[in-house]
Amino acid sequence: MSVIGSETARASTSRSVPGLGEASWPEPDRADGATGGGEDELGAAVPTEIVVLALVATAVGIVLRFVARTPLWLDEALSLNIATLAPDQILEALRHDGHPPLYYVLLHYWAAWFGTSDVAVRALSGVFGVAALPLAWIAGRRKGGPVLGWVFLAVFALSPYALRYSTETRMYALVTLLVLVGYLLVDDVVARGRASWLRLVAVGVVSGLLLLTHYWSMWLFGATGLVLAWLAYTRRGDPLAPRALKTLVAMAAGAIVLFGWWAPTMLYQSAHTGTPWADPFRPTVTVSIALTDLAAASGAFADAPLLALSAGVLFLLGLFGQATGRDRIELRLRTVAQFRYEAVTVGLTLGLGIAFGYLSSSTFASRYAAGVFPLFLLVVAGGITRFGARVVRSFALVAVLALSSIGAIHTAFVYQRSQARQIAGLIADHAAPGDVVVYCPDQLGPSTDREIDKLGLDVRQFTYPRSEPPERVDWVDYAARNAAGDPQAFARSVLDVAGDEHAVFVVWAGTYKTLEGQCEQLVFAISAGRPASRTLVDGEPAKFFEHANLSWFGPLIPH
Repeated sequence: MSVIGSETARASTSRSVPGLGEASWPEPDRADGATGGGEDELGAAVPTEIVVLALVATAVGIVLRFVARTPLWLDEALSLNIATLAPDQILEALRHDGHPPLYYVLLHYWAAWFGTSDVAVRALSGVFGVAALPLAWIAGRRKGGPVLGWVFLAVFALSPYALRYSTETRMYALVTLLVLVGYLLVDDVVARGRASWLRLVAVGVVSGLLLLTHYWSMWLFGATGLVLAWLAYTRRGDPLAPRALKTLVAMAAGAIVLFGWWAPTMLYQSAHTGTPWADPFRPTVTVSIALTDLAAASGAFADAPLLALSAGVLFLLGLFGQATGRDRIELRLRTVAQFRYEAVTVGLTLGLGIAFGYLSSSTFASRYAAGVFPLFLLVVAGGITRFGARVVRSFALVAVLALSSIGAIHTAFVYQRSQARQIAGLIADHAAPGDVVVYCPDQLGPSTDREIDKLGLDVRQFTYPRSEPPERVDWVDYAARNAAGDPQAFARSVLDVAGDEHAVFVVWAGTYKTLEGQCEQLVFAISAGRPASRTLVDGEPAKFFEHANLSWFGPLIPH
């Protein structure tokens, strides 16, 4: 949630808190009569082109949050399959999945009301993404006046990262929304002095809900707690100190009350699930992935490196830059106060998460950083406002929005998250009732089974290595179970089930961790018993995020 700064220019005799807002703190750094960090006066007229760009970006961003046409991939299909269980079964299923329950419970009721089509289930994240937009405008306006409010809204609306997770049946858009709510609440209490019991309760509730949405919220929780504790300690005697301490207590109370009952399940998941699907990264690699993808989402479009580089430069400009004239920006190594605490929170959150992941041999995916995404992008937007000349500032915003638009369109219309629809269509073209479909590994099952179900195919489906149904993946002790797999024995059992009169389809990929070589051995073992075979699909990693091969082994007795 972090600590946010309120408006930096007020008709008041009080001083601005460096990065926190109105309180009795020293005034932010200033030079040559310029405002600290280049903020606009609240009463200043906002350039028309900035408002127009923001409104157009917002309109386009809202539409793009509901138009993704790619099939659901593993995580999405798995989330939906868990969410459509009865509420008590959801909690048990999550013990074998590795996530907290809030998003799944919300998706359960959403799907009950609006259906389980791809558009319907993704629309929940789209709603979260749209709800975050006015909060982004408020946060930017509080932090740096109306110009920053409109700039932050514009870059947030068209951010490829925000759009990616607003069009995915996962919890990350909800994380971002809750962080913005918490961000504004903490600002109300700490910086603006509105420490009512109702706001403190709200801080606690948001803290607990974040922890119940995604476990990486723990690192954001820890980073915010460290910042608040630092403020309470270093500003003893200042009215801000007790407010920071009250906020910290409210966060802790919310975590205990709302998350405490789930903690035993989290500990079980931590011991038995983890991230067996990928190797851990070195900390430096993790930082590179996080900062690149926070700007450009998956980075799958050709212009992604340029957008990531631009966002990185603007982030540094927002943190270190100070406008000292229309054509001059001064860099201050001790940072400019405006975004100091936001940047500290981003750094601490990533640092804590990366350090724990490295020590526990867990991997990292940039979607985990959804909690710091709004803070990161706020500093990026602040970097745009560092340009004192109106035409340069507008050009910088246009350039960022143009690059973001390429990524946004790619995310919505080009980027394919799964090859499952193509595979299911080819199975439909070649399958007869009673034929057998095998998935190796089981991670290819949920998305392809969903597409097969849409086509109404009468086929029998099994996953390697335990012959389980394809709807879900059991992550408990996953590596150990896969290591015990026997491709030859499994192939014999599949051929026995198929009999001489039924074909066998194998959906497989040899790139999955913990199954190295086993899927290839399975395909070879089945081919030994079925001389008539054909490769119907080759996996296309350049085109599909989740890709796979499809092999067909004909019946011994033709239909």
